[in-house]
Amino acid sequence: MMKPVGFFSVIKFVFMSSLLLLCLNITLSLYTRLSIRPPLIFSFSSSSSSNHSNSFSSNTSSSNSSNLNINLIEKIPSLPPATINHPHNSNYSVSPPSAFTPSSSSSSSSVINSSTPVQNRGKRSTASCDVSKGEWIEDEQAPYYSNMTCGTIQEHQNCMKYGRPDMDFLKWRWKPDGCELPLLDPALFLEAMRGKNLAFVGDSLARNQMQSLMCLLSRVESPKEEEKTALPSPENLTRMVYPNHNFTIWIFWSPFLVRAAERSNQTGGNPAWNLYLDEPDPLWPPHLPAVDYLILNAGNWFTRPAVFHLNRTVAGCEYCPIPGAPFLSIRRANRRAFRTALNAVAAAGRRGFKGLTVVRTVSPSHFEGGEWNSGGDCLRTGPFRRGEAPRLEGLEMEMYGEQRKELWKAKWEGRRRGLDFRLMDTTAAMLMRPDGHPGRYGHWPDDEYAKYRDCVHWCLPGPVDMWNHFLFHIISI
Repeated sequence: MMKPVGFFSVIKFVFMSSLLLLCLNITLSLYTRLSIRPPLIFSFSSSSSSNHSNSFSSNTSSSNSSNLNINLIEKIPSLPPATINHPHNSNYSVSPPSAFTPSSSSSSSSVINSSTPVQNRGKRSTASCDVSKGEWIEDEQAPYYSNMTCGTIQEHQNCMKYGRPDMDFLKWRWKPDGCELPLLDPALFLEAMRGKNLAFVGDSLARNQMQSLMCLLSRVESPKEEEKTALPSPENLTRMVYPNHNFTIWIFWSPFLVRAAERSNQTGGNPAWNLYLDEPDPLWPPHLPAVDYLILNAGNWFTRPAVFHLNRTVAGCEYCPIPGAPFLSIRRANRRAFRTALNAVAAAGRRGFKGLTVVRTVSPSHFEGGEWNSGGDCLRTGPFRRGEAPRLEGLEMEMYGEQRKELWKAKWEGRRRGLDFRLMDTTAAMLMRPDGHPGRYGHWPDDEYAKYRDCVHWCLPGPVDMWNHFLFHIISI
């Protein structure tokens, strides 16, 4: 006869199970932090200008390698002063940074001037510090492009064109604690991307980052947009080609990452969406075998009215009138969408995808005095100093935590399949930049949309350029 299970035996079982789960979580967290390979370190010789060269070397035999592998000796052409198209001061200009001014010595072949302040002399390597933690420090050499030298800036992020009067917000760079974050070098980046494809998948903030990247690269080469008639989904896919480097940047408009269908609007407000949280958006996964670098993000669109579906059954409803609908929080819906998207990447690995996947964390908004539709604005003209920034909270904090958890899970499982997932944690840095949004300077004053302030997207040039310095660092390790 079976002996009945005692009360204390049940308590012991529950305790041991909880302890085991805690150990697994700690192990996973440590694995994520310690399993990243150390970055390549640039070396700069100062002994002789005639031998001054920059080496960024590895093996380049595989076009799908997730490491930047080149051996480059090249000089960036002379750059004119960066002039900003500004209605209040048509003569405003920014001198080109010394890092991109050719040496006066004709024998020098250095890409980066050794006097550039972002080099690592006397500092710890980025391999031994967390580049997501730090502060913004002044950089008199910034900005590194303008709305006159870059023609790919989205109109609503072209803050100088629409009359933003202050320029000090351009004069900052991100300084990690205890180390330096090198600026993206356009010549090195383009040479490393020769013959490769880099894809952004996400919402308008993914487009914000893509346009920043194209502007940073414009000092060496500007892209040409591929004809829409040649694209499989011309309304939601754009490809920008760099013919001199056989390099293509893809942008997939997929604000939820999963399959979405707009519902009929019967209330006169914002249209609601049907979101199928366990089905990836059919737009982008089929193209993954051709992609070498994939950057994913999503978050802002999950605050829109939506009906959430799992297994083709209604699992929840947010901001929409469906009587008796079950509850599913935005936090959980966003996490489930990320899980589906990362699973789609893993599935693409069985079809030949061997690229590097980068997940960018939540980009915080900075509305003060109200929300976007109730008088909220972002009027600050400088970054928060260390300790001044408000804490990330509410839905942004929840999505930030859930996205990181799904990334760790995908990284753990992808390791066994030969797939590489990495985190680009820009949230803390951007939380300190309330001054970097367009605000009222994304439209002309008489535009019907001018009554709404944009405290979500980022001016170009502006703090969002730091995302691509992060990207340069991440894909270099």
